[in-house]
Amino acid sequence: MTLQKTPSQTIGPYYAIGLCRRDDSHLAELSESNAVRLHGQLLDGAGAPVGDGMVEVWDPFGRRWGRSGTDADGRFSFVVTKPDAAGQAPRLDVWVFARGLLRHQLTRVYFPDETQANAGDPTLAALDDGERRTLVAEAEDGALRFDIHLQGDRQTVFFAH
Repeated sequence: MTLQKTPSQTIGPYYAIGLCRRDDSHLAELSESNAVRLHGQLLDGAGAPVGDGMVEVWDPFGRRWGRSGTDADGRFSFVVTKPDAAGQAPRLDVWVFARGLLRHQLTRVYFPDETQANAGDPTLAALDDGERRTLVAEAEDGALRFDIHLQGDRQTVFFAH
């Protein structure tokens, strides 16, 4: 007897149901010295906002995570602290859930002030310059901006999981 996996199926656009009633987007308090606001937009292949998506960030050790639904303009926001480096550049793992995706997508966000660590990171080193840019947040007005492009010329690099 051969067992087959059940195929992934789209379940949306119902992500608001899965969002907790408390604010899960704050992994730290902005008053903490090393806390920073991480924000961005979830965009489809045409550059249009995905207003009913959900973005999760996880530290690479799986100890802390946060969740943010996207608003009508595809915006999401978190308050985070930079995780420890463990043989790689400091980063957050990012899970993206959106309508039309049969399976959630995994990407990463790296910190722009970690130039030396980012240059030595094996994952970033395996990518070309254009791909690498899709994974490094940009400093913007005292915060970090990280837009996620699901498809198109500026598509964010996604990883197998």
